[in-house]
Amino acid sequence: MNVEKITQRILTVLSNEAMWVGLFVVFLKVILITVAAIVLVKVLRMLIRKTFSVRIKGPLVYNERRQQTLSKLLSNVVAYVVYFIAVVSILATFTIDITGLIAGAGVLGLAVGFGAQNLVRDVITGFFIIFEDQFSVGDYVRIGTAEGTVEEIGLRTTKVKAWTGELFIFPNGNIMDVVNFSIHNSIAVVDINISYESDIKRVEELIMEFLNSLQERYEQIIKPAELLGVQNLTTTEVVMRITAETMPMQHFAVAREIRRDLKDFLDQRGVEIPYPRMLMVQRSPGESPITKNAKNE
Repeated sequence: MNVEKITQRILTVLSNEAMWVGLFVVFLKVILITVAAIVLVKVLRMLIRKTFSVRIKGPLVYNERRQQTLSKLLSNVVAYVVYFIAVVSILATFTIDITGLIAGAGVLGLAVGFGAQNLVRDVITGFFIIFEDQFSVGDYVRIGTAEGTVEEIGLRTTKVKAWTGELFIFPNGNIMDVVNFSIHNSIAVVDINISYESDIKRVEELIMEFLNSLQERYEQIIKPAELLGVQNLTTTEVVMRITAETMPMQHFAVAREIRRDLKDFLDQRGVEIPYPRMLMVQRSPGESPITKNAKNE
C-alpha cells in the first residue's frame, strides 16, 4: 500500500506541467545568464584593448609599458566582477536567499582573510608593483634565478617567460629582488682580438673609421659607439673593447651585428685576427732532439 502511494505521488509530481515549465524557465535563465556573462566579458575586454591601443597611438601616451599592464589587469578584474554577478544571478533564479548568502560570505571572507595571510600579502604586493611601476608587461626582468619577459601581472601572481620557453609563475608576495633591464638604455660591449704583429695605432684608426658609420646603419644605437682602447694583453693576442649605447634590451643583437661587420671590415683591410695554430717539426728516424740542435748550432 505504501509502495503504491509513493508511486502515485511520484507520478503526480512527474505529471505536474507547471513544475516542468518552472524548471524549463529556470534552466533557460541559467543558460542565458551564462551566455550573457561570457559575451559581456569578451566585449568588455575588446573595448579595453581598443581603448588602450588608441591611447598608445595617441599624443597623450606617457608610458606604453604601464598601459599594457593596466590593460591586462583591467581585463582580469572585469572577468572576475562579471562572473561573480553571474553566479549571484544564477543563485537568485533558484530562489536562494542572496542577502543572507552575501552577509555570510562577508563574515567567511573576513575569517579566511585572517587565515590566508599569504594571499592578502600577494594582493597587496601586486597592487604596489603596479602602482609604483616596478616592472610592466613586456619588460625583461630577473626575479631570483629566473630571467625572461614579463607575460602577465596580476594582483596575486606574476608570470615571466624565459627566452627558452619556460614560464615562471611567482606569487607577488615572494618577489623580493627584481632586476629590470627594460627601463634604461643598454650597453653593447664588443671585444675584438688583434695579433701582436699588427700595428695597434693603425688598427685603432680603422676601428674608429668603422664606428663612425655605425649609427647610420643601426637605428637601435642611441649614441656614437666608442673605442675604449686596449682592454687586455693575453699570451696570444691584444684585446680591444668597443661599447655602444642602444635601446633597452637591444645590446645583444647590436653586439652580434657589430662583431660580424667588424670582422669583414678588418679582413678587407688586411688586419689579421689571431687564431690557434699548430707547428709541426719533422726529424729523420733515429735522430734525437739533442743531436738535431747540435747540428743546427
